[in-house]
Amino acid sequence: RTCDELRCTACDFRVSLFNDYIWDQSCDYLFFRNNMPELSKLRAKMIKKKGARAYACQCSWRSIDELTDLQADQQLRWVCGKH
Repeated sequence: RTCDELRCTACDFRVSLFNDYIWDQSCDYLFFRNNMPELSKLRAKMIKKKGARAYACQCSWRSIDELTDLQADQQLRWVCGKH
């Protein structure tokens, strides 16, 4: 179970999530900074993977393919934005 209203306190951007995708290894900060939140541009570095989920804001991104506690990741500044 995950919050679908995550917000990044570092860049003040809504965290987008994409079911059944992961991010390409070549993704970097500038890619997300320049292309968020335009899905048409983000697709260039998305890889289809059943059961996975790709998360991204303008300054951070993660590919998750197993049960993971995102709060344990000290580098992320993502918090529930609405609930």
